[in-house]
Amino acid sequence: MSHEADYIVIGAGSAGCAVAARLSERKTARVLLLEAGGGNRRLEVKVPAAFSQQFHGKLDWDYWTDPEPHLNGRRLFSPRGKMVGGSSEMNAMIYLRGNRLDYDSWSENGATGWSYADVLPIFKRFESNDEFGGTYHGTTGALKVTRIPDPDPVSLALVEAAAALGIERNNDFNGETQDGTGRVQVTQHRGMRFGSAEAYLAPIARRRNLEVRSDTLVTRIIVERGRAVAVETSDRNGNTERINARAEIIVSGGAFNTPALLQHSGIGPADFLRSVGVKPVVDLPAVGENLMEHPLVYTTYELTGGHIGIADATKPKYLLEWLLRRRGKLTSNVAETAAHVRTDAAMPAPNFQCLFAPGYFYDHGQMAWDVPAATIAMSYIAPRSRGTVRIRSNDPTRKPRVAYNMLSTRAEMDEMIDAVDLARDIAATGPARAVLGTEITPGRDVRTRDEVEAWIRTSVQHTYHPACTARIGTPDDGVVDPQLRVHGVEGLRVADTSVMPTIIRGNTNAPAIMIGERCADFLGTTVATSASGATAAGSGAAR
Repeated sequence: MSHEADYIVIGAGSAGCAVAARLSERKTARVLLLEAGGGNRRLEVKVPAAFSQQFHGKLDWDYWTDPEPHLNGRRLFSPRGKMVGGSSEMNAMIYLRGNRLDYDSWSENGATGWSYADVLPIFKRFESNDEFGGTYHGTTGALKVTRIPDPDPVSLALVEAAAALGIERNNDFNGETQDGTGRVQVTQHRGMRFGSAEAYLAPIARRRNLEVRSDTLVTRIIVERGRAVAVETSDRNGNTERINARAEIIVSGGAFNTPALLQHSGIGPADFLRSVGVKPVVDLPAVGENLMEHPLVYTTYELTGGHIGIADATKPKYLLEWLLRRRGKLTSNVAETAAHVRTDAAMPAPNFQCLFAPGYFYDHGQMAWDVPAATIAMSYIAPRSRGTVRIRSNDPTRKPRVAYNMLSTRAEMDEMIDAVDLARDIAATGPARAVLGTEITPGRDVRTRDEVEAWIRTSVQHTYHPACTARIGTPDDGVVDPQLRVHGVEGLRVADTSVMPTIIRGNTNAPAIMIGERCADFLGTTVATSASGATAAGSGAAR
């Protein structure tokens, strides 16, 4: 194992795999990819329908928030993938980029070079879509994109129900428009999950200038004379090591682990760092601030008309079908179909993603129902609330404190109530009534807006999309510049969803990979032995 490299990438998740693989295309560059978790060769990873079985296990960072002040003091479980491939090996595999408006608003507010026109070519470059090409899609990239082979009739009936309600059909949520209802595309290949590790690392497993080191926790980035020069690591046996970076260090730990590592390295709000026993290196107030997430509520219904959905997917015959043919119920990503809607027609873009599942999915899939059921989950993709990620002490092995501060505004709650009304309207249409029976949640006794609000505060979860904790911005309101360089530290960049200025209207895996690809592009403009610098002198100096 090497004790130095040209580029050190911290975190082998959705973005980190892309960064490392692209950098290693330069034959003279030595790239080291460090991952705190282990390998991903487990059945619950490869079988698409089994993703929630990873929760709370060794493949999961298993985060819990602090008590949420607007959710009756509830603590929210927040799984994140702890393995090679990161959360791309744990998610529901939905391939969705967000809305054109998201990226254009980034650019208009200072994230130069991140408009929709700027990022679309990147999405197309890494996409290998087996159904679409042309203006909006690529067909020869690293990431396999397809549809599940055997969608459940219940999922298709809910699309028909949404259409009957007046929601336009949309066969491609990543095409000309996001609005509408239809089947989702997923990151699968031949009935198996196809995450960032499969896309970027598996094809180059024998590439000599790329070393992937798992079970290695990075505990600190070492900054000397204003430049990131090395990392300190700890392996599973507690052995520590310093690894030097000749060129640059890229942090791809995700929206929780990235700001925590920066803070442990002395990069963050100076007064706060001192309060937890960390010596400030760069006073950067926005590190760990601006956390955003998509709130999610589940409306659920018993199935009727003889429909089973995926309630019996655990039967041995379906595992045998998957093992032999890679077909059947176990290829389901659970949220098989969807709709993107505006609860107010005057809105500039969809504010909700309706996820239609032919199974009872409640409380992160950890609860069961005694008869077959279906779920209409409403994901609030245009939230306003901001939270924080802050380390608890100077011990880098402790998980940081996470607070979403979810649904902190009246407007957000009003839109959430409207979304529950919409879900119920979809469930009440003719096509839905043919498959849905008794409402389980919220339930018959929850009718008035006040009652629905109370139910939301006791049941709302999230859509596994944390972002924005190391956002693109100025040294006063952000952490990185538009080329993802950390303000005040040379040779250090961030590449993951934490750099999003605001959260996108959609699922975050594809945008995370896009961010990784862009970071590698930016590094292509630097000299291997020198970074281009970050901010004006003094702008990030420790106070």
